[in-house]
Amino acid sequence: MIIGGSASQDLAAHVAKELGEELCYVETKKFPDGERYLRIDGEIADEVTVIQSTGYPQDENLMELLFIIANLKDLGAKKVRAVVPYMGYARQEKRFNPGETISAKIICELIQAAGADEFITFNIHEACVLNFFDIPARNLSAMPAIAEFLDKSDADNMLIIAPDKGAYGFAQEMSEIIGCDCTYLTKVRLGPDKVETKIVDVRCDSESENTVNVDSVKGKHAIIIDDIIATGGTIVNAINILKQYGASEIDVCCVHPILTNNGTTRIYSAGANKIIGTNSLSSDTSRVSLAKSIADALR
Repeated sequence: MIIGGSASQDLAAHVAKELGEELCYVETKKFPDGERYLRIDGEIADEVTVIQSTGYPQDENLMELLFIIANLKDLGAKKVRAVVPYMGYARQEKRFNPGETISAKIICELIQAAGADEFITFNIHEACVLNFFDIPARNLSAMPAIAEFLDKSDADNMLIIAPDKGAYGFAQEMSEIIGCDCTYLTKVRLGPDKVETKIVDVRCDSESENTVNVDSVKGKHAIIIDDIIATGGTIVNAINILKQYGASEIDVCCVHPILTNNGTTRIYSAGANKIIGTNSLSSDTSRVSLAKSIADALR
């Protein structure tokens, strides 16, 4: 049995179709005072998968997820699997400053306390967050789904680019699937007050300014890949660099298209041809479905 929360109903429907499973309807509404009402309509199976992202509005979507999990257990479900394609609050996995709340730890504890027996998410920002669970927890990759969506007829001319070294693993994963080159951007300090962003030639052993391979970008179809795009500032910087190096076309891909503060407009204004996100979050750029990836994991 598959249940979709308010944030992921369309995705849940497609997962149920992929698996040939029953899709259970959940009635939700908000009372005038802001409190939530939730009712699960249907006979509860022994094993239930709840699909609910906890993006904006994070608190409402999180409370709904907790209500669904706890209610399923109370109604007799023996195993409840929580599939949270985008996990809100996951970027605070430690105290960066004294007195800060480790929000990721608290969210994991709440999901487990509600009764979840298993947890699945996609490209969580810090994989160590899953260590806060005492239940089985998996971090799936959306890179195969994104790579499958792209037109690979132009693979020989494609270059997958991570906007920083931290995202280079995504670029490597996608380039292996597509069969094209990949690289990443790095900041090179030229002086006490001068920093320049450069493209790293990954065939070299160091990141000195001499490792930049201009020819690897000129005339290429550049595809920027990252896990999360929020305001788009990092992506805009990457687009500007790629334009300077002569990329013929630039597309932007990400798993979680948060895109706040006119992020979409800023990226298109900088020169991106397309923004391609997954439906881990609902947005105008959510072109790639995670339904098959989730179904494969559940099989």
